[in-house]
Amino acid sequence: MVYYLDLMEDLPLNALRAFAVVYAHRGVRAAARELAIAHSSVSRHVGELERWLKVAVIERQGGGRRGLAFTPQGEALGEALLPAFRDMARAVSMIREARSPASVSLTTTPSFASRWLLPRLPTLEAAHPEIELSVVVEQKLTDLESGAVDLALRMGKGPWFDVDARPLMDDCVYPVMSPAYWQQTGWPDKPADLARLRLLHDRDPQTAWETWRDAFGPSSLDVRGGPRFASADLLLRAATQGQGVALARHRLAADDVEANHLLRPFGGLQLELGTAYWIVRPSHGLPTPAARTVIAWLLSQGQDVVR
Repeated sequence: MVYYLDLMEDLPLNALRAFAVVYAHRGVRAAARELAIAHSSVSRHVGELERWLKVAVIERQGGGRRGLAFTPQGEALGEALLPAFRDMARAVSMIREARSPASVSLTTTPSFASRWLLPRLPTLEAAHPEIELSVVVEQKLTDLESGAVDLALRMGKGPWFDVDARPLMDDCVYPVMSPAYWQQTGWPDKPADLARLRLLHDRDPQTAWETWRDAFGPSSLDVRGGPRFASADLLLRAATQGQGVALARHRLAADDVEANHLLRPFGGLQLELGTAYWIVRPSHGLPTPAARTVIAWLLSQGQDVVR
């Protein structure tokens, strides 16, 4: 027992963690994104591990488009580390969970949280004051199997094979602009007018201007120009400030349209997305009673159809 304790004191835990993520993703860049550190820092951790082990874990002559190649020792170490770190994460999560049975943790993107979820939370509190809902916002997909969160709200075509994904609601996209910009640009009212407007972009593939051009034109629309924003929330803020015309999700822009902060210059013309939002939970086990209550409430909020 003393031997193992002494060994634990010497283990390069940060380097082992970095290598485990590299092994899981079969690549350094993807690991750097998950760990939120520089690519060079991940490589440095792997080098530190190899010096500590006195053996290579990554093949220097291999990989390519299919990802890194690992030495036999690296494969063996990766296979051992992944379940070990998952077990540790679950154990720590269980210990840290000094939560009441009414506690529910939910994760989603910042834009969806601020523009759709947050305005509706008072109705959840009024209907179920016993529920303690914690909302975690992040752009990356959360590993639900780790036990860190109970539910996730995802945007996309779905469903995903590795989780329990339940449709929440549909959506559509349409151009929006501020009343001031609409007046400033001569009251555009048909898609052909887009050719003379400043296009605003975000990184949501379902709100790419190419999709609108393919559906409604004009075919000559140059979608390369215009500023780009990191999130739908920033995109819509820029549109309300009169910086250009944005292709917006109805679910995220509806409140601004209703308040006349944004208008739809082409009336009811819209591109249907079908099911675009999902309630996602771990693939194993059953949700807690509190989580079931939140799921039922979310479904009730998503019942209204796109107008």
